[in-house]
Amino acid sequence: MCQHKPGCPGSQAPDRMAARVVASHPEQGWSLLCNGVVLFEDAGELLPDGRAVPPAVPAFANAVAWPDGRGARHGLPGLRISR
Repeated sequence: MCQHKPGCPGSQAPDRMAARVVASHPEQGWSLLCNGVVLFEDAGELLPDGRAVPPAVPAFANAVAWPDGRGARHGLPGLRISR
């Protein structure tokens, strides 16, 4: 599908989001990459074979601190802050 030189990463490559945009629809929140991946504004992806890839959780999500430690109930460490 990709005609660029050098070629863009394929749809199964770990760096597939580095492919060039061939169609952009920011008003709808998505772009089509030259490798056939539809990239959504939240960084979720739809692969050419129909599989959906959810957005990756940002690395800082594990560093969120709530004073009452409620993050632990949501799968986060929920650091306690002593006052």
